[in-house]
Amino acid sequence: MNRIDLAGRSVVITGGARGIGLAVAERALASGANVALWDVDAERLQRTSDELASKHRERIVSDAVVELTDEASVEAAVQKTLAAHGKIDVLVNNAGITGGNGTTWELAPDVWRRVIDVNLIGPYLTCRAVVPHMLKSGYGRIVNIASIAGKEGNPNASHYSASKAGLIGLTKSLGKELAGKNILVNAVTPAAAKTEIFDSMSQQHIDYMLSKIPMNRFLMPEEAASLILWLSSEDCAFSTGAVFDLSGGRATY
Repeated sequence: MNRIDLAGRSVVITGGARGIGLAVAERALASGANVALWDVDAERLQRTSDELASKHRERIVSDAVVELTDEASVEAAVQKTLAAHGKIDVLVNNAGITGGNGTTWELAPDVWRRVIDVNLIGPYLTCRAVVPHMLKSGYGRIVNIASIAGKEGNPNASHYSASKAGLIGLTKSLGKELAGKNILVNAVTPAAAKTEIFDSMSQQHIDYMLSKIPMNRFLMPEEAASLILWLSSEDCAFSTGAVFDLSGGRATY
């Protein structure tokens, strides 16, 4: 494993208690960063935070229980993180939900809205709260975890597909707004990674996603972490408002 230079950087990871978020946290700590884990699951968050702090005693590992769709909760998490780290250099908007599966006309409006709220409004609120601090320091990297579904539109997942397409649009707009300010904003579009998020999907939908991946396997969280953290580093210096493929050959553009 090559070492990505994140020495002294402060990295915020939403949905950091499990899955891809946890893989990003582990790789960031191994690369010299301090990490702030944000998650809505207080019990799982505390357990993960304690485990990482025990393994990486030379690093700062903080945590914040946060409801990403609530502006006040997000701002409280920012203030707690600043108190622990003094700065926020990197924001990884990883938290997301699938909302289950169903045709567009079968999905309940409250389920549809909740997926949009968590997957799109949440990253908007975190960016809105964090960017002013990056502007003050004159440095920042933001990585939004979108999905190949945001490019292609998965059947029986219109809410999830629409939320991730919106996140791609947010990435491009914010990237252009910050392009001259040393704050780079990029997105990755993973195919499915076999994490706990599969628990909310039907087996039929899981089989469908696998059938679309030419590599004929699911993404490993550690593979996602490698690209995400390169985009979080100073080595990423001339890419912003861009979308990076993590789809095992599925993406056609």
